[in-house]
Amino acid sequence: MNTPSNLRYTKEHEWIRVEGDVAYVGITDYAQSELGEIVFLDINTEGETLAQNEVFGSVEAVKTVSDLNMPVAGEVLEINEAINDQPELVNNDPYGEGWMIKISVADPAELDTLLDAEGYQAFVG
Repeated sequence: MNTPSNLRYTKEHEWIRVEGDVAYVGITDYAQSELGEIVFLDINTEGETLAQNEVFGSVEAVKTVSDLNMPVAGEVLEINEAINDQPELVNNDPYGEGWMIKISVADPAELDTLLDAEGYQAFVG
């Protein structure tokens, strides 16, 4: 399982990578492997400001549908259009081309409530 050390993680298996005043959000390598083949993503929250843990969309795999939760509060600035046409990017490259949304972080202190790579690895066992 790939768990990059430069990211923060939720117990719901989302990751966040902060780059300056924006952050990228997606699901973890562990989550995509547990879900199996991802066939559809339903994310239509662009322009909305959401609270920490609020649902920003859903991911549909062959065997299940799961909600996607905001790791921190913020405004959804952009949705990764590439994953609409190629949802398999989330399976193949969950921390790169398979990112889901770009957000502006409302409260950077919320990042401290998330797990680091070591904590996330311990959480998933």
